[in-house]
Amino acid sequence: MGEQASTSQLGSTGSTGEQRIGVVLVFLSALMWSLGGAIARFIEAPDSWTIVFWRSFWAAAFLLAFMAWRDGMRGTLRLFREMGVPGLLVAICFATASTSFVVALAYTTVANILLMQAGVPLLAALFAWVLFRERVATATWVAIFVVILGVAIMVSESLDGAVSPIGDGLALLIAVAFSIATVITRRFAHVRMTPATCLGTLIAATFAASQASMFVVTPHDMGFLFAFGALNLGLGLACFATGARLIPAAIAALIGTFETLLGPIWVWLVHAEVPSTRTIVGGAVIFSALLVHLALEFKRQARPQRPGITGVPMPD
Repeated sequence: MGEQASTSQLGSTGSTGEQRIGVVLVFLSALMWSLGGAIARFIEAPDSWTIVFWRSFWAAAFLLAFMAWRDGMRGTLRLFREMGVPGLLVAICFATASTSFVVALAYTTVANILLMQAGVPLLAALFAWVLFRERVATATWVAIFVVILGVAIMVSESLDGAVSPIGDGLALLIAVAFSIATVITRRFAHVRMTPATCLGTLIAATFAASQASMFVVTPHDMGFLFAFGALNLGLGLACFATGARLIPAAIAALIGTFETLLGPIWVWLVHAEVPSTRTIVGGAVIFSALLVHLALEFKRQARPQRPGITGVPMPD
C-alpha cells in the first residue's frame, strides 16, 4: 500500500516499453501489499509491538539496500537531505499507517482494513480541498460522499459491539494517514519520497522498540516477519515508487485497487477469515465508488485534446 501518493499528479509518461514495465511493477506492488494480512496471520508472537519492530526493521533494511543499489551511498544520503520537511511529514504518515496496520490486525479483520483504504484517493481530494482549497470536481464530491457512506456502514459494527471500535478506528486512521501523505506528495511533487518511506519504517521501528515487551521471536516467526517487512512492505514500496513514474496516474491508481480486491481473498483462502455482511456491503460501496471515479478520470485523460479548446495551442 505505501507510495500511492505519487500517482496524484497527471502528466505525460515515457515510451510504450516503459509504460509496460510500469504496469508490471505497479501490479507487483499491489500483489505484494495484498499478501500482508495473510502473512501476518501466520505470526504467533503475542506482542503487536514486537511484530511492528521486526517488520519495520526488515522493511528499512530492504529499502536502504534498494536505494544504495540504485543511487549509490552518496546518492542515497543526498536523497535523505533533499526530502526536507515534506519528506519528514510523509515519513510520519507512513510510520503511523504501517504501525496502525499491524496493531489493527489484532482487533479487526483484514477486509475491514483494506476496504477502508480503498477510499484513500477520494479522501485525499477532500483533504486537499480543506487544507489547500484545491478544486474538487462535482463527480469527485459525489464519490467522496459515497465513500463516507461505505465507511459508516463498516464502522457501524463497532457501535453495536459486533467488532472492536479500536480496530475500526485504527483502520480509519490508516486511510487518513495515507490520504494526508497523498496531499503532501501532490503539493511537493518534485521531492522523491522513497527515502521518506524508509524513514517512516525507521520511525516505526524506533517507537515500537520503546513499547515492545520482548524482541526474541521463534525462527518460524522471524521467517514470516522477514517476508512481512522486506517483501510485503519494502519490495511493495520499491516496485510502486519505480513503476508509478512510468504510467498515467489514473492507471496506477486503478491497478493499485488489486490490493483491496486480493487482500481479503488471500486471508479467506488461507485462513478461512470470512468478512462480515456489513464489511462486505460497506466495502462494496467504497470499492464501487473508487472504480467509477477512476474510470471517469481515465476516460477524461484519454479524451483527445483539441487545439484552442483543451489548452493545446493552435498550430502556427
